[in-house]
Amino acid sequence: MANFGWRQWLVVLAFVLVVSFTGLFAVRTVRRAIYWHYHQDEPIRPWMSLGYIAHSYNVPPWVLRQSLGLPPKPEGPDRRPIREIARAQNRSVNEVIATLQEAIVHARPPYPPPGPPPFRDSLGAPEPTRGPTQGQSP
Repeated sequence: MANFGWRQWLVVLAFVLVVSFTGLFAVRTVRRAIYWHYHQDEPIRPWMSLGYIAHSYNVPPWVLRQSLGLPPKPEGPDRRPIREIARAQNRSVNEVIATLQEAIVHARPPYPPPGPPPFRDSLGAPEPTRGPTQGQSP
């Protein structure tokens, strides 16, 4: 067997690093898949965020936000636990959980899926409606 030169060792090192990173991300992906497989329709707890509940029950997060009367958050997901949301709305945690459960029931079959919230511009004005001939090509 011949001795490797420095370039060949560099290629071997790069290959080992690529395989290591690939293995790391494969393990993380499998762990997340296993976790969510066993956490489907998990009972709602006060420490859960709306995103966690939406993922567990497979409903869009905006459905849960809308059911609680929370405005849309364009800057990103609301990571507050429902305990804090209940406190901010001066409601009991049990009342918030009941509202979320009702929204989940109505967002899943056999009910028709709800439509997305109406588009509003940065000033809060609704999207302009189109007439019967607007937006159509001749």
